[in-house]
Amino acid sequence: MTGKKKPLVVITRKLPDQVETRMRELFDARLNVDDKPMTQPELVAAVREADVLVPTITDRIDAALIAQAGEKLKLIANFGNGVDNIDIAAAVAKGITVTNTPNVLNEDTADMTMALLLAVPRRLTEGAAVLQEGGKWQGWSPTWMLGHRIWGKRLGIVGMGRIGTAVARRAKAFGLSIHYHNRNRVAPSIEDELEATYWESLDQMLARMDIISIHCPSTPATFHLLSARRLELMQPRSYLVNTARGDIVDEDALVRLIREGKLAGAGLDVFEHEPAVSPKLVKLAAQGKVVLLPHMSSATIEGRIDMGEKVIINIRTFFDGHRPPDRVLPIRG
Repeated sequence: MTGKKKPLVVITRKLPDQVETRMRELFDARLNVDDKPMTQPELVAAVREADVLVPTITDRIDAALIAQAGEKLKLIANFGNGVDNIDIAAAVAKGITVTNTPNVLNEDTADMTMALLLAVPRRLTEGAAVLQEGGKWQGWSPTWMLGHRIWGKRLGIVGMGRIGTAVARRAKAFGLSIHYHNRNRVAPSIEDELEATYWESLDQMLARMDIISIHCPSTPATFHLLSARRLELMQPRSYLVNTARGDIVDEDALVRLIREGKLAGAGLDVFEHEPAVSPKLVKLAAQGKVVLLPHMSSATIEGRIDMGEKVIINIRTFFDGHRPPDRVLPIRG
């Protein structure tokens, strides 16, 4: 890009200082220093004048917005792995390339999944709340604050991609038996390493697991993949953990089943209508039946910097006349 006019890059949210500094060096970068989500009119103005838009999962880049893009906009470099916030088909039809930032958050998300997987059965947040409320703890008792061990339990992973596999490796070290459902079986070497059991039928797996952990992408095909019917297949002793996307689970059905004692509980880092969180879920959290986190499974400094570096590489590669390494194409029906 030496000697060329720097592309105008509009970044919709505040990024780590290290990433923003590098973007200012390389591009004509317009930052969002206040970190206030852009309104729809602001997004329209951005796509009309930018060469590159760098949105995040909180920005809705739909067909209506893309239709208003100016001739200069040639790249949407998403700051995030998931691209369910972008109408990729509409972008490609308008001659706009879309990229994402895959494979940098696998370990961070897997760590947080394990934290939830431990927190729910072992009642960690309930125990912490007792001390935070001040003076209510009467000391150790052999029958107080009893949870359930996870060693020896069956973990069913829905979506055995890179994150699902990273979770499986951690879970195996904690003594869980690994089971999984995926569109395709993983390599035999991975199955052997994890001593993992493949289930072609999601329904059959759900009915036999102690813990279900979701790691598939959000697509039209996975919307409410864990529907009311499927959640009802799970055992009353079972827990659900979701660090993928909220709309994969029928949240209303999940709440109902936990209330009725037909599920033991849940650990959720994502929500169907986020940033709104159902008051019913908040009430269940106060009762110690669920653990809720504000979409922070990927929130590490290292991970965010790695994401920013991928965005920069995609932009530089594109404007050097090459295909960016993380180009995303529409899903064929």
